Amino acid sequence: MLDDVKQLILLFNETFADFNTELVAGEDEPIYLPAGEGRVKHQIVFAHGFYASALHEIAHWCIAGEQRRQLEDYGYWYKADGRNQQQQLDFEKVEYKPQAVECGLARAAGRTFQVSVDNLSGFQSDRHAFAAAVEEQYQLYLQQGFPARAQKFMTVLNKAKQALVEVAND
Repeated sequence: MLDDVKQLILLFNETFADFNTELVAGEDEPIYLPAGEGRVKHQIVFAHGFYASALHEIAHWCIAGEQRRQLEDYGYWYKADGRNQQQQLDFEKVEYKPQAVECGLARAAGRTFQVSVDNLSGFQSDRHAFAAAVEEQYQLYLQQGFPARAQKFMTVLNKAKQALVEVAND
């Protein structure tokens, strides 16, 4: 299992150097920052140095198209914890795809994936229905292919995981 955040950062930054994008451990909320305003590279900033947050933010980046990658947080609205019913349902309508990609990344790294409705103090939707939507999309990606950058990084993570297994068996 790959569980070293520093190794994850290194693997991502090496794999996607040609995209002028770097993965950065943040201390607060995650955010995507395009190059500019003093930044030479685009930055995928994940929350509190958490591995799962890094995979989630990478998943968003893997889905975002060229135009979206020029916008802060890909140009999407995001309301933090405390969303009302409509806001939560709107969130879940777009969030199942990145979480399906995150699931693939987590499994490639040998980690457990947990669905997140990301709304602890707001409206509590049907977590099981959302998890089913994420799983359905994951299965669809398995059949039809993951987004290209996601597939590339899944291959990198899987190879790194296999290398760790080989070292452990020596």
